[in-house]
Amino acid sequence: MSNKPSLTIVKIGGNIIDDANELKHFLSDFSKIDGHKLLVHGGGKSATKMAKSIGLVPQMIDGRRITDAAMLEVVVMIYAGQINKEVVAQLQANNTNAIGFSGADGNLIQSEKRNHPTIDYGFVGDVKKVNTPLLQTLITNGITPVFCAITHDKKGQLLNTNADTIASELSIALSEVFDVTLNYCFEKPGVLYDAEDDSSVIDQINQELYTKLKNEKAIHSGMIPKLDNCFNSLAKGVQKIRIGHHKMLKNSEAICTTIQL
Repeated sequence: MSNKPSLTIVKIGGNIIDDANELKHFLSDFSKIDGHKLLVHGGGKSATKMAKSIGLVPQMIDGRRITDAAMLEVVVMIYAGQINKEVVAQLQANNTNAIGFSGADGNLIQSEKRNHPTIDYGFVGDVKKVNTPLLQTLITNGITPVFCAITHDKKGQLLNTNADTIASELSIALSEVFDVTLNYCFEKPGVLYDAEDDSSVIDQINQELYTKLKNEKAIHSGMIPKLDNCFNSLAKGVQKIRIGHHKMLKNSEAICTTIQL
């Protein structure tokens, strides 16, 4: 039995961020989680909406956003600004003492600009280092960190970074000092056999089933990098990973998908 303290990490995305009422309910559920907790949020739809309103054309490849200089300005403004501070304010209203962070704050998440052999992703970062000692100090002193999807390269450059990956990398790093449960929350009840049928939740997915479902094209698009992150996290020390609606945070019996090695 581990003597490490427990830590619940939750990544919120999908349509919940863009639905004020749903976000309010989620943040209430999140605030009621016992013990240490940490939140990671996306905000891609809000960024896309803002970009289009000023004449930018968002570009995506395999669910990943291409981030040129103009788009970087938008995502920093939306992720690290509007969304992050609104989430922190609502958590304070729920008596959760949250502080909002980008990866640059306290050098908490250092990345490097993605170097792809055929695709120029622009100012997109891949996580290289997490400042575990500082995060541990914050969390053990009662702070709930709230991370947006922005990191930095420690050379003055901010970088757009996939929020699922940030949640995964934080979970891996913090599993050195905490027993970490990682929850990916979105508007669906779990990973579905049929994307159009919310009753087709897959209760458990291991590597063998994951390979089978990918081959059958039952799992595709943005769910593939999410599940890749899950299996990587479990292999590197994370205790438990669940994917589903945020109702699972307050009800241990709620339907969701559990990821297993």
